[in-house]
Amino acid sequence: MHRPAVARRLRRPAAVFLALFLGFLFLGAAAGLSGTTAFAQEGTPAAPADAAQATPSPAEATYAGPDFCANCHGEIHTEWETTRHAQAFSSPIFQQNWEELGSEFACLECHTTGYDAKSSSYAAEGVTCESCHGPFVLGHPEKPMPFNPDAELCAACHTTTTHEWMASPHGAAGVDCQSCHNPHSQTPKAESVSALCSNCHSDPGQGFAHSTHANSGLECSNCHMYTAPTDAPAIGGLVPTGHTFTVGSEACINCHQDTVHTRDTLVALTGGAAAPAAKTPAELEAEITNLEAQNQQLEASTTSNLYAGLVQGAIIGLVIGGTGAWIVSKRLKVVEIEEESEPNA
Repeated sequence: MHRPAVARRLRRPAAVFLALFLGFLFLGAAAGLSGTTAFAQEGTPAAPADAAQATPSPAEATYAGPDFCANCHGEIHTEWETTRHAQAFSSPIFQQNWEELGSEFACLECHTTGYDAKSSSYAAEGVTCESCHGPFVLGHPEKPMPFNPDAELCAACHTTTTHEWMASPHGAAGVDCQSCHNPHSQTPKAESVSALCSNCHSDPGQGFAHSTHANSGLECSNCHMYTAPTDAPAIGGLVPTGHTFTVGSEACINCHQDTVHTRDTLVALTGGAAAPAAKTPAELEAEITNLEAQNQQLEASTTSNLYAGLVQGAIIGLVIGGTGAWIVSKRLKVVEIEEESEPNA
């Protein structure tokens, strides 16, 4: 009877130990779970409720579209939606040109967003946010969407403009597209083109070209970025845009078609001389007849003057020659008299 009592005493400590072990095991597991949740909440901020609802599913995460970007960037979206970028596909000019080229799908590489040449499909019409910023990154804005806004990015579509810029003083100085253009509104970064240019060219000079044209209300771009107007749409969209910033003769001819080779009229524009009055054909014929008569009179006068000059020259020559001969003869006589008187002396 003594041994069962010992067995009962041994079982009780074992039961207590097992209960304590299981209890602490449960508490440890609960604490670990709580710490993991707290760490996850601290390391990754929770997204706003609106963003969570607007976040596309993984299947749609490649291109989210401009309306999705507007959820956070509403002001930029408002600037963009009326620009040529936004209307790059819907523009009537592009649609006409595209149809004339046989609806060539290669054009959509620049006039749509997310164009896939293999499937001839695109994600959105026009040049949207993701054309420059790249496809939407899941987890943005916590995950950044970096890109380099330089001339190389713009050159992907604006080939002609970029080549002109590279050949210009701006290209040599590193003044790229973003220095002058707002990429979202596509407007100059100033209230006017001349105000934009004056940020660097504060003293363009007070010569006739700058002062007179400025007083006439012209902008710098009217001369330095002049391009010949055309009614026909450009084939392939490749047209000069004036980004060499050089002033050619065609810029002058555009305004001064009738006077570009007439110096007197150009001087008259400065107030330095009066513009000549136009003459009728009859007046011009009478002036020619008068000039011919004057020419004949000059010829006759020249002949008469020639004869008179010969006579005068002959008279003057005789007088001077006779005088010289008389002086020489008198000198000879004096010498002869002196020579004859020497022997008597």
